[in-house]
Amino acid sequence: MTALPLAVHHVRAPALLDLRSEFPAVPPDWAYLDAAATAQKPRAVIEAITRAYAEDYATVHRGVYQRSARMTEAYEAAREAAARFIGARADEVVFVRGATEGINLVAQAWGQDNIGPGDRILLSVLEHHSNIVPWRLLADRTGAAIDVAPLTDDGRIDETALIAALRPETKLVAIAHVSNVLGAIADVARIAAAARAVGARLLVDGCQAAPRLALDVASLGCDFYVFSGHKLYGPTGIGVLWARAGILEAMPPWQGGGGMIEEVRFDRVTFTSVPARFEAGTPHIVGAIGLHAAIDWVRSVGIEAIEAHEAALTEIARAELEAAGARVFGPPRSAGILSFAVGEVHPHDVATILDEAGVAIRAGHHCAQPLMRHLGVPATARASVCAHTTEADIARLVEGVKRVRRIFG
Repeated sequence: MTALPLAVHHVRAPALLDLRSEFPAVPPDWAYLDAAATAQKPRAVIEAITRAYAEDYATVHRGVYQRSARMTEAYEAAREAAARFIGARADEVVFVRGATEGINLVAQAWGQDNIGPGDRILLSVLEHHSNIVPWRLLADRTGAAIDVAPLTDDGRIDETALIAALRPETKLVAIAHVSNVLGAIADVARIAAAARAVGARLLVDGCQAAPRLALDVASLGCDFYVFSGHKLYGPTGIGVLWARAGILEAMPPWQGGGGMIEEVRFDRVTFTSVPARFEAGTPHIVGAIGLHAAIDWVRSVGIEAIEAHEAALTEIARAELEAAGARVFGPPRSAGILSFAVGEVHPHDVATILDEAGVAIRAGHHCAQPLMRHLGVPATARASVCAHTTEADIARLVEGVKRVRRIFG
């Protein structure tokens, strides 16, 4: 990869993190700016996963031999770590494959019993497909209707309009804490209070917030919170659904199998308590252990330090992309994520040229087609920073955008 000169920064950052050496899959001459899709893994996570498979592996919750008992302890310790990370209780945390499965679990196990004909589900324009499609399916099955809150001119959820759209028939509000396209941050606590006032539940998609913001579900006031491990520097195939204890206890199981039962007969089945009731089958044991390692790593760095680091780099990137002639979408303050366009150049062409310069970004509709229609574009180029992103990565991005402009005139 050809080295590129550093751009002249219009904004100077405070002291930034220096963590590149902890990510073995990220060489110095590669600018990985696709963390919003999936995060690279620090060495501590890779080593924890390797050790779990190579030295410690056994099943959980079933074996009486010592290694199985130790692995069970490690698995449940991961649940406790995930709960502490978001300010929750361990018995309120359900391990799922990712946020998508968590939302589907709520839609099927809670939604089927609590939403019916004439009820309403309130979403926003900027939601990820994973926070639209399960509700569309539920609405189609139950006869409920979906309302959609608009955005402000700068690309944030219009919270005033969202609150005005609430009515007694609204049973659920489902929003992204941080937009995966624009980086816009929602005022979850404000929305939660308004939803509570009409008797609605609030589900929050925290995929992009968990790696970037300090979380406390009690302070947020929501009823459900979901996030994926692989965006939080952990492995794929593991995620977290948090729900208030009373809500979780009232929900029926959504899948059947081993591990979630008390007694099975051919004429009846009784189920175990939460959260095991929602974890049918052999769980992703090593995934949970890897998630624990990722949470420990994030806590060792400090989520506030990561948030400040990403905010500084995002500010630099926005200023320099605009100076280079790119159109940057979304609000001035965005949480580590910037979508942009370079004239009329297709985002796939932008991404291809940037890849030739050693810059990895995302191009497409980002599983947010309603938002693309709102923006009036078929797709965007998206750069997303993370804990190991450097100023040199931003400089490489900006120089690549300048090259796109030269190539396409």
